[in-house]
Amino acid sequence: MSQSGEQSKYSVSKRGFYGNFGGAYIPEMLYPNVKELEDNYLRIIYSESFQKEYKDLLKNYVGRPSPLYHAKRLSEKYGTKIYLKREDLNHTGAHKINNTIGQILLAKELGKKRIIAETGAGQHGVATATVCALMNLECVVYMGAIDILRQEPNVKRMLMLGAKVVAAESGSKTLKDATNEAIRDWINNPVDTHYIIGSVVGPHPYPDLVARLQSIISEEMMEQMQEKEGRNYPDAIIACVGGGSNAAGAFYHYLDNLKVELIAVEAAGKGVNTGETAATTTVGTPGIIHASKTILMQTEDGQIVEPYSISAGLDYPGIGPIHAHLFESGRGTFASVTDDEAVAAGFELTRLEGIIPALESAHAIAYLKKRTFKKDQVVVINLSGRGDKDLATYIKYFDNNESLR
Repeated sequence: MSQSGEQSKYSVSKRGFYGNFGGAYIPEMLYPNVKELEDNYLRIIYSESFQKEYKDLLKNYVGRPSPLYHAKRLSEKYGTKIYLKREDLNHTGAHKINNTIGQILLAKELGKKRIIAETGAGQHGVATATVCALMNLECVVYMGAIDILRQEPNVKRMLMLGAKVVAAESGSKTLKDATNEAIRDWINNPVDTHYIIGSVVGPHPYPDLVARLQSIISEEMMEQMQEKEGRNYPDAIIACVGGGSNAAGAFYHYLDNLKVELIAVEAAGKGVNTGETAATTTVGTPGIIHASKTILMQTEDGQIVEPYSISAGLDYPGIGPIHAHLFESGRGTFASVTDDEAVAAGFELTRLEGIIPALESAHAIAYLKKRTFKKDQVVVINLSGRGDKDLATYIKYFDNNESLR
């Protein structure tokens, strides 16, 4: 995890903003928690002792570096050179562990004894429960009641790891509501508790903290591209975006390299015009959610519109402020993919490369059908997680769709 990118016009300002987005719109009772984090996070994460332990755990516990795999059959089908950044091969099955390893070390340095987290697809919850077991800290994970039902394997993993899983029963009973409950907990337990936010969302400094911890993805990508292609950058990077931590990590070291197109793929759900979607940049407007100014889905009077996606990890009504800035500035290319397109892409990758992707990652794969790349271009798709947790959904589609058999 290097400190490069700090002078970028796309990185966070001292006030916690990315362009017009970001900040810390927090209740007074949360101010001490957030201020403590803001005053200490950079000093701690770039200290020699933190870096030594963090890198050791990433290598020997998580299994990094994750491979940059040349997907030959996928490349042949789409007429361009496609690499997959294999975050699905990390311990716990996704990129989320990069962040939780870093934040648990930060929490210990700050003297915290209790950890809380929110989760949608359950990957962040599992990653948080994993590091809490590793470090012997109490762990409480908030998860939407609907997500608990559709991500049962991950719920069982969290319980096995010793975490307490609390159902969020309000609103849409998904990721947004789990985040609300976690923030309430933090307000009520300000002294001994650290909140491990799982994405580049929430009040400053969380979006910057999470992006820095996930930047290991693009840091490795630069070295791997140099080794495989003789240059340290691809022509395009494709990543799915809900809150957007895997995309922030994949984009981080390329923010100022305008030779690299940064492509963020959101969940269109059943279609951007159906009212059942999570395509924030298509249907959203600027506003405040979870203590940060960003682009979100809301009514004219500022009430949050409930999102929908087949993918629990993308079922969020906003995006991280860094992505809102990339969208508004034009630095990022934003697109959306429907449920059906994502599931079809998941089956396609499975049949062509023998890799079952998470439904979140399948949204990024599906973008290949929406765009023609040149034969001599190099495209990296960040494969953010593996599809074990989504097998029930895949099987349902398989059983009901003869074309997939």
